[in-house]
Amino acid sequence: MGIEEKNREVAIRLSGVKKRYKLGQIGGGTLTADLQSWWARVRGKEDPNTIVGTDQRLVGQTFMALNGIDLTVYKGEALGIIGGNGAGKSTMLKLLCRVTAPTEGEIDIYGRITSMLEVGTGFNGEMTGRENVYMNGAILGMTKAEIDEKMEDIIEFSEVREFIDTPVKRYSSGMFVKLAFSVAAHLDSEIMIMDEVLAVGDMAFQRKCLDKMRTAAKQEGRTVLYVSHNMNTIRSLCDRCIVLDKGKIIFDGDVEQAIELYMREETANNGWVEGQTEFRYTDAPPRSPYAVGGARIQRLRLLDKEIALYQTGEPIRFQFQVEANRAFADLRLRMEILYGGDTPVGAVPSLSLGAFRQGEKRDFTVDFGAGGLTLGKYRVDLVLFELDEFGDSYDQELLLPAFRIEILGSNDIIWNGKSWGHFRFRDAQITPCEGLKWNG
Repeated sequence: MGIEEKNREVAIRLSGVKKRYKLGQIGGGTLTADLQSWWARVRGKEDPNTIVGTDQRLVGQTFMALNGIDLTVYKGEALGIIGGNGAGKSTMLKLLCRVTAPTEGEIDIYGRITSMLEVGTGFNGEMTGRENVYMNGAILGMTKAEIDEKMEDIIEFSEVREFIDTPVKRYSSGMFVKLAFSVAAHLDSEIMIMDEVLAVGDMAFQRKCLDKMRTAAKQEGRTVLYVSHNMNTIRSLCDRCIVLDKGKIIFDGDVEQAIELYMREETANNGWVEGQTEFRYTDAPPRSPYAVGGARIQRLRLLDKEIALYQTGEPIRFQFQVEANRAFADLRLRMEILYGGDTPVGAVPSLSLGAFRQGEKRDFTVDFGAGGLTLGKYRVDLVLFELDEFGDSYDQELLLPAFRIEILGSNDIIWNGKSWGHFRFRDAQITPCEGLKWNG
């Protein structure tokens, strides 16, 4: 541990934390059902609550949701937590919020916690919004006078003023999350824990929530733990990030490095090979189930490349094969480019492939000038579609993604992708003006 870390104030410390679940032992939905299942197993009988056709071999086996977590979070940090489904993210947050207890290890928490693990966690549907604010504040140990002092700010931020005295069971999901987040953000607590809290709510409110969490961490010195599958919000909010995989922390550090590792792991799990340049989509189809399927891209290869690395300004050339399952008067191609897997950068909206007969296969070459793309890893999606007489498009094929590339940056400037985006415009012409006069 460095001198800087020694001098920092610890907010959360996890040491050797494990969480083990016994598969098939509980989960009947009610205590009666669980007792029925237990008594059937004792007598060697069939479980009366098991769905017909389900596999019984998992009874008695264990599942390690967390398997030896060591983590220290410091006061004022905004920590992002990312990983695939089942990696252990939500389990970790439930342990921190004392929803459940660890099987092994120790958890030390220095400060009061407000959490949003689900929309409206801790809210009582029969109580009004105002009553739920008082109840949540009381749970945190605040007095009525302290809550009264915060009430106006909570109502103003939540944007549900005219419904604040209505039972929350009548709220829409968006209203619910607005009030729940406002309560968590404004009540006196040293630690905020959020799990996909911004999945609900309009875009303006999501931006407001991110700004509030930034303020809480950077200016108010509060600790923020944030779980999300949206890498843009992780980039925007967090100054440190951990990656969970199979119940273990496989990375702890820089946000961009964490996201890159996470995307690489997800890519490998989906059957992709880093730097791959040739694809047969019949082998491992990444197709969207929402495409009609009237035409298919069967194979693709990047030209002049043994590995999918490109210098800044280097054109991207590839060949692909299309097979039509029905006739088309004018089949079209759209290319969509995304940074890091989820940030749209731009698109080539419509390239005509011409007419097709049913069952016809044709090959095409694409030369794409990607000179504006800055350094980083990109995903390229390909869409086959046709237009009707009104200009509406009907997707026949969605490859999400079709392939991935990496752009190696130039040396003339260190590109700040977080603030500047991921596309570099051509340099503008600038000239000094002599003797220019301004009105006023």
